[in-house]
Amino acid sequence: MTEDSRPAPDGPRGYECVKSYLRTLDSSPGVYRMLDSESRVLYVGKARNLKARVSSYSRPSPQHSPRISRMILDTAAMMFLTTRTEVEALLLEQNLIKQLKPRYNVLMRDDKSFPNILVSKDHAFPQIKKHRGARTEKGSYYGPFASAGAVNRTLNQLQKVFLLRNCSDSVFESRTRPCLLHQIKRCSAPCTGHIDAESYTGLVRDAERFLQGKSTDVQGQLAKEMAEASEAMEFERAAAIRDRIRALTQVQGVQGINPRGVAEADIVALHMEGGQACVQVFFIRAHQNWGNRDYYPRLGGVESPTEVLEAFLGQFYSGKEPPRQLLLSHDIEERELMETALGEKAGRKVSILVPQRGEKAELVESASRNARESLARRMSESAAQTKLLAGLAEALDLPAPPSRIEVYDNSHIQGTNAVGGMIVAGPEGFLKSQYRKFNIKGTELTPGDDFGMMKEVLTRRFQRLLKEDPDRQGETWPDLLLIDGGAGQVSAVAEIMADLGVEDVPFVGVAKGIDRDAGKEEFHRPRGRPFALRHNDPVLYFVQRMRDEAHRFAIGAHRQKRAKGVGATPLDDIPGVGAGRKRALLTHFGSAKAVSRADLADLKAVDGISAGLAEKIYDFFHERG
Repeated sequence: MTEDSRPAPDGPRGYECVKSYLRTLDSSPGVYRMLDSESRVLYVGKARNLKARVSSYSRPSPQHSPRISRMILDTAAMMFLTTRTEVEALLLEQNLIKQLKPRYNVLMRDDKSFPNILVSKDHAFPQIKKHRGARTEKGSYYGPFASAGAVNRTLNQLQKVFLLRNCSDSVFESRTRPCLLHQIKRCSAPCTGHIDAESYTGLVRDAERFLQGKSTDVQGQLAKEMAEASEAMEFERAAAIRDRIRALTQVQGVQGINPRGVAEADIVALHMEGGQACVQVFFIRAHQNWGNRDYYPRLGGVESPTEVLEAFLGQFYSGKEPPRQLLLSHDIEERELMETALGEKAGRKVSILVPQRGEKAELVESASRNARESLARRMSESAAQTKLLAGLAEALDLPAPPSRIEVYDNSHIQGTNAVGGMIVAGPEGFLKSQYRKFNIKGTELTPGDDFGMMKEVLTRRFQRLLKEDPDRQGETWPDLLLIDGGAGQVSAVAEIMADLGVEDVPFVGVAKGIDRDAGKEEFHRPRGRPFALRHNDPVLYFVQRMRDEAHRFAIGAHRQKRAKGVGATPLDDIPGVGAGRKRALLTHFGSAKAVSRADLADLKAVDGISAGLAEKIYDFFHERG
């Protein structure tokens, strides 16, 4: 790849600017960027022939949509990067769009990783669990599932049918009697020897066959085993197998759309209305529906369903492995190119279809209906939210309705495990992907010093904003801050913001008011008298919801931190002692306290602990006295 970058902020604009680059361009494939007079990226595009594509922008044309015409008129410079193939250009284009978020491109939002089910293979009795992120653990992965809820439901079903453990290895090694899951027939209790390794391996094999779509085969095998147990007069075992068959039948009955003719596919349907769009993605794996998720891409003025869907596919699969088939509601212009790019990414053939009849067409129609209904609900909720934001702006004397509200709260118990929480709300409701938690790190804070905690949280938040987006070109700068507290908190926040040099972001403190009753809240602003809203004002309910959501989020983060602290031991602070060696030490000695009292010879006798590490552990405890 080669790049040619010649921004010309003082040169010509619009069509003349674009035309000035034609002399040096050739017919290579590549990616181009259009920049405005302040060198902000307006648009990223790819081309099979860069000179031909740029030439199409160099003069007015009736084929240019209003969006394209505005984009060209805003262009003050261009940048080019040539590639060897058009496929490389497509992949690079999507990476740059996700990184730069240009104004005139279609942008996919809420690009989170999808959870999978992992059947671990590093233990004699494999664990089955939810997994998200890089596939670094040894085992078999099944997914993706649309949400954590879809994974949890499937895991619950698998526990009922196949009795596999979900406890961690450390819990497994430390148990001396079966847990509650065994009592309610959700686990076969391999931890206490209620099942041998060979039989448990058979359960794991059946569970994996179920996840591969072979549930009918599994059911037939279970029926055969039940009959054999009955003939051998092993009626207790036959009854247990009968219960598993019933559970499996129930699972098959509640799985929803389970297509017989589609083994592995993503169904992608688009609906556009009123300048907005919704894309529904259904995940079909092993002939089973593993859930769906909706997306609302930012259109950037795009009006063509073909262009929206093509841009969505490129960005959606830039960080995910595509399935063998994509079933679309609308065709895309460069279907073969997209198939080639996705095939190279997956290392196998990927086909893109727009079915017109049969079961596949019915699946696409179902996804399209969901997209249409989801967008209608969103537009209705957005209208109500817009009205609330306008009312909030009027109540707080803001110049315009806020697009991004950040609400802050702290949570701690007598100063311990202190956590700050930030939630975000806007025209689309609560933006949970934007929530942030702040582990309070200040060592000089007095336990329970809420002012000090708020100072640390806001300082860290706005120092990062000033570093990453000093010109406020992104969408991460707030239009309003809501602080849980009264005049004292507001005064402290005013001092913090002044020290940071950020004095144009309005903020308001929300205090409980008389008797700390909901509905009697008082609002505090810098250099202003406190005021209240009518007890039945919808804006007041809106503020209460945001404050309660911030409180819920902060408490949840605090509880997670506290729970983690409860399970911590001094072994966590020893370099070289990871989870596996920690487990080995605790299994061998029984407790961290016993490890601290062990002599060097006993430490060296533990499996997995080398002589050098044993000396480190011994020195760690004895140097600490």
